[in-house]
Amino acid sequence: MTLVQSVVLGVVEGVTEYLPVSSTGHLLLTQRLLHIGESGQEKIAADAYAVCIQAGAILAVLGLYFRRVRQMTLGLVGRDSEGRSLLINLIVAFVPAAAIGFLLEKKIKLYLFGGDHWGLWPIAGAWIAGGLLILILDRTLIPKRRSSGLTLGQLTWRMALGIGLAQCLAMWPGVSRSLATIVGGMVAGLALADAVEFSFLLGLITLTAATGKDALEHGREMLACYGIMRPILGMAVAAISAAVAVKWMVSYLRCHPMAIFGYYRLALGAAVVVAMVAH
Repeated sequence: MTLVQSVVLGVVEGVTEYLPVSSTGHLLLTQRLLHIGESGQEKIAADAYAVCIQAGAILAVLGLYFRRVRQMTLGLVGRDSEGRSLLINLIVAFVPAAAIGFLLEKKIKLYLFGGDHWGLWPIAGAWIAGGLLILILDRTLIPKRRSSGLTLGQLTWRMALGIGLAQCLAMWPGVSRSLATIVGGMVAGLALADAVEFSFLLGLITLTAATGKDALEHGREMLACYGIMRPILGMAVAAISAAVAVKWMVSYLRCHPMAIFGYYRLALGAAVVVAMVAH
């Protein structure tokens, strides 16, 4: 992996991590196009690199939502009841993905993550299905949740559990953790803005757990292949691009529909299908 490739992967990770378009799918596709990690130890290192540079996206949201993080920290020591409630709901929402990931991680990676079994077909199918879902919801549920809905302070642990179960769908590459949790939040009754914020905050826990796990398990392979400079550069680029993407998305959704993400997913999924058929 060259320094330019590490920057490209950092940009892809940062821009797509919190948008409802699937960072995992984009990273796997980018790795294919750049011929990174095609086999053996390099594949293990490349997969670990793609996960570990999520640390940059995590730092971006920590900075942008520092007030909420501080509120939850105060809640942890009994000084903010709303912060404590939000933290509990985030932990409840995280549990289903942690449990299912622990039980099925190996099979998911073997059969779905762009391996020899199905290639990019699962990802392309998820992009198309998710695009259609966004277009349907943009005419039904989303307008209602844009104008009304519950706040994060009104969220119950049962609603949080439902959002957590929705997050499990994102274990299928191409679905998008962001899309699953935002839709799950709106179905639970949250207003669009609050569903988006809860999705971002839940990502702090989920992505931190995934990043830490891969760093511990495959960090040596990653460092042996790429050294320390490329991962640090990828994280830095991911942090900057994620901060820009999150601020843009929050601003955009205040007065625009989500259809743009639906059309994008449909176009990308169709392009991948055509390329695979032609190949």
